[in-house]
Amino acid sequence: MPLPATIDDRLLGRLTDRVRSSGGATYKLLEVYTGEVITALPQSTAADVEAAYADAREAQQGWASQPLEQRLAVMKRFHKLLLKNHATVVDLMQAETGKARRMSFEEVCDVAMTTSHYLRTASRVLTDTKRGGVVPFVSTATEVRAPKGVVGLISPWNFPFATSLSDAMPALIAGNGVVLKPDNRSTLNVAFGVSLLEEAGLPAGLVQIVCGEGPDVGPAIVDGADYVMFTGSTATGRVIGERAGANLIGCTLELGGKNPLVVMPDADLDETVPGALFGSFLNAGQACMHIERIYVHALVAEEFTRRFVIAAERIALGASYDWEPEMGALISAEHLERVSDHVEDARSQGAEVLTGGRARPDLGPTFYEPTVLRGVTPAMRLAREETFGPVTAIFTYETEDEVVALANDTDYGLNASIWSRDLEAAERLGRRIRAGNIGVNDSLACAYASKSTPSGGIKNSGVGSRHGDSGLLKYTDPINVAVLKKQVLTPPADVDYAKYVKQTVLSLKAMRRLNLR
Repeated sequence: MPLPATIDDRLLGRLTDRVRSSGGATYKLLEVYTGEVITALPQSTAADVEAAYADAREAQQGWASQPLEQRLAVMKRFHKLLLKNHATVVDLMQAETGKARRMSFEEVCDVAMTTSHYLRTASRVLTDTKRGGVVPFVSTATEVRAPKGVVGLISPWNFPFATSLSDAMPALIAGNGVVLKPDNRSTLNVAFGVSLLEEAGLPAGLVQIVCGEGPDVGPAIVDGADYVMFTGSTATGRVIGERAGANLIGCTLELGGKNPLVVMPDADLDETVPGALFGSFLNAGQACMHIERIYVHALVAEEFTRRFVIAAERIALGASYDWEPEMGALISAEHLERVSDHVEDARSQGAEVLTGGRARPDLGPTFYEPTVLRGVTPAMRLAREETFGPVTAIFTYETEDEVVALANDTDYGLNASIWSRDLEAAERLGRRIRAGNIGVNDSLACAYASKSTPSGGIKNSGVGSRHGDSGLLKYTDPINVAVLKKQVLTPPADVDYAKYVKQTVLSLKAMRRLNLR
């Protein structure tokens, strides 16, 4: 299968040249649909990472000194360029990750929406805020937001463009530089996004791209950063969090999930089935927030399962650079083996595969069918480990307390979904589930795409959040500028201290009554 015409040697050379690399080592970047080599991706060394931070810090000084309005003007131009060049982004993303074109386009939309959100809100969020000082009328305290410096951003292969550009956007708007490490398997589309930022007017060198395996460059990325943003596995997140803590820097960690979907007895199955289908099989199940456990009330379990299995069997798989396939490939042969092992382990212990459960080498080297299981027990890997593939299991429940306990019986807490005609009842149930995102009559998109509200995980699903005001403020340090107009905080040297204490107590009482302090 030939690559799209947009991906030629000239473009590949421009993009690989953006990777900071001096050692000569390369990585064979494959087209997932065919397994053929797209290009040799340069690899970075720890010394390259250090040099990247040095150059980003130099560029960041001038960028941070620019008025916020000038920084926002760059992002407005980027927004236009992104929409103009969306087809090239989508082509690169498909070639690298094997995802369906529909899902690749969704990533472009995510970056456009995130950019629009912060263009609309950044001036309010970052403006200096004058507050009351310690003594009314004669003192003030102003909250000033200063950029952290240079952010280390480590993004995954499953949503590379969205997690790279959408997470970099608020960091850049706040006045930071960025050292960005995409996954080796998904660097080209990210590099193209950075090229659009620079075309829009971002200073050259402000965003540096480094590539390499985590053990090779990860420590240097954390050690050089003033803040770390990481999306990936829980195991790696623990390592990064520990190192960031030792360096006394903050971090946001968006990690794994084993996300439940609850079908209440009054759910509208005409809406619930396609919603659950999307939540389970979007991006071939390679999404931290995708649904891996479906709990259906006994009254509707048989009908839901019948409809859901039929719908899963109708999902169009394919290796194509057009809009027809609904689901694409898995990222690699190694990941295909992991997904298959989870299914085979469950099958060997008595779980029933209702549909799917096999690879599709006729379509490409890493395709796997949408798979639905029943009869999964806690002893099976599929019950507790994150599968991260097009696989979901259906369970039955009788009472609300029972399903809450089942949904919460996991070390993860990223996303949960509740389906019911009674919105108040669904929201009440959702509030009992320990997850950072709760969707009522939606699997995940409504929560994640609500850019004005923070999105993150709890328990083993992460620390901190992206989106919302906090998604911008986390890339800043709050500076307290306090001004005292008249010296009233210390008593004169010859004062009777007992009288001073008495007068101070009276003043504090008065300020409380007047709601001044």
